Amino acid sequence: MTAASDMQAVEEVARAAGRSALRFFSTELVVDAKADGSPVTIADRTAEQLARDWITTRFPSDGILGEEYGTRESAATRRWIIDPIDGTKSFIRGVPMWGTLVAVAETDTVIAGAAYFPALDEMVVAAIGEGCWHNDQRCSVSHVADIAAATVLTTDDRFAGDSMRKQRWDELASAAALSRTWGDCYGYFLVATGRAEVMVDPVVSEWDIAALVPIIAEAGGVFTDWTGVSPFGGSAIATNAALAHEVRHILGATSAMEQRR
Repeated sequence: MTAASDMQAVEEVARAAGRSALRFFSTELVVDAKADGSPVTIADRTAEQLARDWITTRFPSDGILGEEYGTRESAATRRWIIDPIDGTKSFIRGVPMWGTLVAVAETDTVIAGAAYFPALDEMVVAAIGEGCWHNDQRCSVSHVADIAAATVLTTDDRFAGDSMRKQRWDELASAAALSRTWGDCYGYFLVATGRAEVMVDPVVSEWDIAALVPIIAEAGGVFTDWTGVSPFGGSAIATNAALAHEVRHILGATSAMEQRR
């Protein structure tokens, strides 16, 4: 497949799965707790199963990694990575800033990703070399180059159990013009579309960020973990290009980023 066709495919899957989840939004749901204590509902499971069925029908030899149902064809070079509802805690409280994330990767490279926000009917999708698109319009990160004029975001500014990163975040938030917890995938969406400059999370899983990596990169931004290296290091920092170095310096990730140059 070409990058353009991959981009079309992830968009189609994300839209279909997201609309499936939307049927349960703002309804009374039974909320179960997973082994790690995080919540899950029938909406998560139904949306992921729809996505898996779509992929299996069209790409039977591809692997799949999903938050709710794990791995299929784990040895496959090409695989799909699904988070049916990123922001389940928001979802079950009727907050519309949740999204459905779908990515397709070749070995360790994510080649296309889509983030669909069904309750808001907003889609952002990207593929390597194809740019980043928001509701069918080309989009990009902002050009804000002064941290004092920046909007910085995180999912939960308490940073439970990580006092050092909490301290670093507080320094960044104090230096910025605006600090908000418009979190989960919605924060990365705001960076990709130029409405915020920084989004950080101290702990993420692969399905939380895979789709967002090409979205941020193709929008002209920079995506790394908290060491300033790989975007799959279990944490995430997404920024526009103009503030990439300064933000990572404040967060303590500069040295590793310098080593990559």
